[in-house]
Amino acid sequence: MRIVLIILISSLIFGCATTPKQKPSKQASNTNGRYALKNDKAPTKREVVPNVHKIPNAKPKPEAKSKIGNPKAYTVFNKQYKVLSSSHNYKERGKASWYGKKFHGYHTSNGEVYNMYGMTAAHKTLPLPTYLKVTNLKNKKFVIVKVNDRGPFHGDRIIDLSYTAAAKLGILKDGTGDVEIEAITTHVPITQNYLQVGAFSEHEHAKKLADKLRAFAKEHKVIIKKQNLYHVHVGPLDDETSINNLKQQLLSNNFPEPMLVQLTSK
Repeated sequence: MRIVLIILISSLIFGCATTPKQKPSKQASNTNGRYALKNDKAPTKREVVPNVHKIPNAKPKPEAKSKIGNPKAYTVFNKQYKVLSSSHNYKERGKASWYGKKFHGYHTSNGEVYNMYGMTAAHKTLPLPTYLKVTNLKNKKFVIVKVNDRGPFHGDRIIDLSYTAAAKLGILKDGTGDVEIEAITTHVPITQNYLQVGAFSEHEHAKKLADKLRAFAKEHKVIIKKQNLYHVHVGPLDDETSINNLKQQLLSNNFPEPMLVQLTSK
């Protein structure tokens, strides 16, 4: 059974501890927790189900990382998972499973609402969102999905597909299938925090400071950016604590007083 992640953001819980967007079914009185259904299942024959084979693939587009759902690491069942900083060139083969009605209408790990008739998926370590090409190795059918959730945390499965994605791949009946997943790279400008430690009219002076910074702050990137003057930056820095700590370290080691700047990748 699929587990929904609980991930800390500051002192709050990340993930999906929310109420459903649909009315609880009659089974709700027999279960505990946030889901109306105790066990996952496909839509019943009595329900109006769209023709899943006419539902288009997800359309990859540049998107910034979700504000929630992307911690550096998290732990489920006493196992730690480290979230990748990038999906670039990611490819993997393994078992795919799917999830359906139990989770339909509830929030995913990045805050979107799960729609079992959408083209989405869950993955343990890829950044949210990531677009994937998923190929059924048995019949060579493929789909494009958007990863917006965490999981699966059962057995050797590498990805949880939406009901529709699984249907289009032909793995609903067996429940799992052997697949290859491949990330589709979409570039989005990213704004990151850096500390500017100096600005010089001569490149030679900027390089001298940059070399000194590289020797001191080995875990950070040091760049020289030309904007009228040669600006020396060190970073990127994820949060206010990291910014303040590095500021203090630089000042304590006789570097010029740094200034916070934001740089955007092209």
